[in-house]
Amino acid sequence: MPLKRRKRAATVDLPKGVHHVKAGGREYFYWSPGRGTEHAARPVRLPDDPTDPKFWIALREAQGIGGVVTVKTFGDVLDLYLDSPQFKGKGDGTRSLYLRQIKIARAGFGSMPAEQMRASMIRGVVDGLADKPGAGNNFLSTMRAVSTWGVVRDHFVASITEGVEPYASQGGHKPWTDDQIRAAKEHLTGAVRRGVFLMIFTGQRGSDVVRMGPTDVDENGFRLTQQKTKREVWCPIVPELAAEMEEWERVPGPFVRQASGRPFTRKLFSRHFDEQRQGISVLKGVTLHGLRATAVIRLRRAGLSTAQIQDVIGMSLAMIERYARFADRKASGQAAILRLSNVGRRLER
Repeated sequence: MPLKRRKRAATVDLPKGVHHVKAGGREYFYWSPGRGTEHAARPVRLPDDPTDPKFWIALREAQGIGGVVTVKTFGDVLDLYLDSPQFKGKGDGTRSLYLRQIKIARAGFGSMPAEQMRASMIRGVVDGLADKPGAGNNFLSTMRAVSTWGVVRDHFVASITEGVEPYASQGGHKPWTDDQIRAAKEHLTGAVRRGVFLMIFTGQRGSDVVRMGPTDVDENGFRLTQQKTKREVWCPIVPELAAEMEEWERVPGPFVRQASGRPFTRKLFSRHFDEQRQGISVLKGVTLHGLRATAVIRLRRAGLSTAQIQDVIGMSLAMIERYARFADRKASGQAAILRLSNVGRRLER
């Protein structure tokens, strides 16, 4: 049975003056105010998909008859932001996150005149998510990006997030312990094992690990451009990882792939990891992103400086300092225990 073409117009309220035409199995949209009257304007062809921000941008241009586009609502600003290079240049994961938050913002304030948007409105949403601080922080982070972009383009009279504080961090993604890493090496199999090994020894995000393949190998390391930050990094392939990679089949495409040969998405890989770890009690509560912190600690123990770790992993200096301080305090504590133990033995003599 042939698939039916989705009727996009039925799910979108078209403003007065926009006409929907069906011809030859296709749909067309025109800006034609006063159609059928003596005051009818010349029709202006619009993009074919009214669910695409470009449709509404083209409509506003047509309404302005080629003049300056006047942004009237917060929804207008959101449409313009979604069509901007600043949004399109972000990684897939970030865009997906932002789209979910923008959907919430549009539902609450889409028809609000942009010039009337205030930080108190954003704070109201964030405060309403007190029982879900992570969701509140995600919404605030997205609105900050929209606000920063919109203020400098005169879409807002002032920042719409000024003074809105995020919820305090609950510790973030915790680094894996030595016992957890040992359990992963002993029990994980297949593509999941490959991905975890790459994360442990490169510190890269899941979105980058599922794309890494033989073509990214540059001498004794991986050279890649991170999907989220667009930062180029070079990660050395340490002997333990090199030994593991010797067992991997060298075929075109990513190292981490499904049994069918198709590549993983980050989300799908996470689901496969969750399935395998169900039977490994010591891995309860760990997150794959925690391996970013694990990699920092491993490199710190090896004597690398903060700047060197940034070159290898591509993480912000602030986050590296945070994890490195944890590793340094732990090393200092262990050294103190050893020293006190030696002093105690000397006193006993």
